[in-house]
Amino acid sequence: MKDDEELDFWSFVDLAGRRLSEEFGFEHRLATRLLLTLNRASAIVTYDLESTVHRPRGHSWAGFRLLFVTWLAGPLEPGRAATLAGMSRAAVSNLAKTLVADGMMTRTPGERDGRSVILSLTDRGRRAMLEIFAGQNERERQWAGVLTEAEQHMLIMLLDKLIAGRASFDVRERS
Repeated sequence: MKDDEELDFWSFVDLAGRRLSEEFGFEHRLATRLLLTLNRASAIVTYDLESTVHRPRGHSWAGFRLLFVTWLAGPLEPGRAATLAGMSRAAVSNLAKTLVADGMMTRTPGERDGRSVILSLTDRGRRAMLEIFAGQNERERQWAGVLTEAEQHMLIMLLDKLIAGRASFDVRERS
C-alpha cells in the first residue's frame, strides 16, 4: 500500500490480515477477518439504532435495553435484568436510577430479603416503549431488508451456532 492511500475499514482488514500472517506468523487470518467483521457490523447497527431511534427520544442504547427487557419480561430483580440485557449489575443499577427519575421505571422492595428490589415499568414507561419499539422495529426491518428471508434465517442460524460454540472453550461473558 502506498503512503498516500487512505485506509478504510475493509482495506485495513486486508492489511491487518496480511501483516499478521506474513510478518508475525499468525495463522488464523480468516478467524481474525470474521471477528473484525462481526464486531464492525454490531457496532454499526448499534450506533445506527441509538442515533436514529433512541437518542432522539432521550434514551441511550443501554437505557433502551433495560427498558426493553423490563417491558417484556418484567417485573425483574436487577440481577435478572442485567443477565437478560447483557449488562453488568452496576450498569443496571445506574440506569435504573436515571429511568426512575425520568418516570419510566419504578424500584420497589423485593420479597426475597430486605435488600432486594424489583424493577417495573410505569404506565408512562409502557406507553413510551410502544412508541420507541415502533421506531426500533421499523429500523430493524430496514436493516434486515437487505437480506432475503432465507439469508436472514441463515445468518441467525450461523450466529446461533457461533454463540453455542462458546461452550467448547473458556469464554468470559456477563451472566
